[in-house]
Amino acid sequence: MQAITIDRHDLALLDAVQRDGLATNATLGEAVHLSASQVSRRLTRLSEAGIIAGHAALLDPEAIGLGVTAFAQVVLERHGKAQSDAFERAVGDLPQVLECHSVSGEADYLLRIVASDLPAFSELMMKQVLRLPGVAQVKTLIALQKLKQSHVLPLEHLTQPARTRRQVRYAGSAA
Repeated sequence: MQAITIDRHDLALLDAVQRDGLATNATLGEAVHLSASQVSRRLTRLSEAGIIAGHAALLDPEAIGLGVTAFAQVVLERHGKAQSDAFERAVGDLPQVLECHSVSGEADYLLRIVASDLPAFSELMMKQVLRLPGVAQVKTLIALQKLKQSHVLPLEHLTQPARTRRQVRYAGSAA
């Protein structure tokens, strides 16, 4: 990502587009007090800078029959680059694994997994996840109830004095 300076209009635009990705440039412009053409130019600049990573429709897992969400803590047998690379490539091929994070602590990776039901989740774990390259141990947590899930990233920190933030600089009220 290249370095970029954003102003209050960009910040408001980023917040608005996170909340409604289908909003037209005219609608976004009304919300952030800019013309549709200014919104278009700013969105292009923010996309080219890598701040806007993409656009997607957010599906409700339960509405499409994916009623089980689980989190799996994975420990690898060994901690070398080849072992990690093989695991990461293999886990990338599992569509039921929505997220895979390398983590600190007792586990090496944390996975967020969806399945249609508990038997499907069990089969996925037994036949695929436990057989991934280098897996020594897996601990799973089944989500009982979703209390909060958001795709909207907080942006307030961008208006604070920069400490180690190098990629995005906030210019205040510059237009």
